[in-house]
Amino acid sequence: MGVGTGRFAAPLGISVGLDPSLPMMEVARGRGVLCVRGVAERLPFRDGPFDLLLMVTVDFLLRDKAAAFREAARVLAPGGSIVVGFIDRDSPLARRYEGEKGWVEGKKGKKGEKEGRKGMRGKDQAGFYGDARFLSPEEMAALLEGAGFWELAFAQTLFSQPEEMTSLQPPIPGYGRGSFVVVRGERL
Repeated sequence: MGVGTGRFAAPLGISVGLDPSLPMMEVARGRGVLCVRGVAERLPFRDGPFDLLLMVTVDFLLRDKAAAFREAARVLAPGGSIVVGFIDRDSPLARRYEGEKGWVEGKKGKKGEKEGRKGMRGKDQAGFYGDARFLSPEEMAALLEGAGFWELAFAQTLFSQPEEMTSLQPPIPGYGRGSFVVVRGERL
């Protein structure tokens, strides 16, 4: 769900992706991913054809998160898994993105400081995360459990700002320290 350009799907061998953006789907197709146009809240698939569903940094773009996760459960076969990668709302990276929301880089001020205009929203005006509403791991767990997923397992990584990384940061179990969290759940 939310295959975008196939950046994650292609290297992971995921063959089918869904996205509402035709330009992004074209890039994903070029990476070998079969793309279907649609939205997560109304998946254009029959019940139960998939064993695995992957969402990476998609949750904050969803208009109705609960409906999207119910749809994910519907299209997964019994015992199928969902894997969701998301930015932890309480992390330093999310706080940074929240601080940047609504600001448009403007001209240099008299002292060389950047000035901006508050109130411009949307990804064209305020970057990719302009309309983001990040979730905490607890909120994500509640949504997944509410949609019928169980045995949730969390892992985390990204323990510094991305531009400060000098080496691979291996994931560790749980959440609360890393800005990027991955949760896996199984469909009942």
